[in-house]
Amino acid sequence: MATLNVKKFPDDIYRRLQSLAEREHRSVAQQVIHILAQATDEQPKHSILELKGLGKEAWKGVTATEHVAAERDSWDQDQP
Repeated sequence: MATLNVKKFPDDIYRRLQSLAEREHRSVAQQVIHILAQATDEQPKHSILELKGLGKEAWKGVTATEHVAAERDSWDQDQP
């Protein structure tokens, strides 16, 4: 198993790390491993194209022009 040494580790970060480790019932070393494992965990990348068509049922039969006009009318009704 590898060993990791960190030089010039800022004291304030180390204190926060100690506090977090205590709250999580871990040693500082275990907490560092946990944080690094989460940070390096490979999450699947998503594409914005996956959003295509999302919510189209809610907009069925509604045109953008009608929607904007209805919203603007509602603003005028809220004014005294």
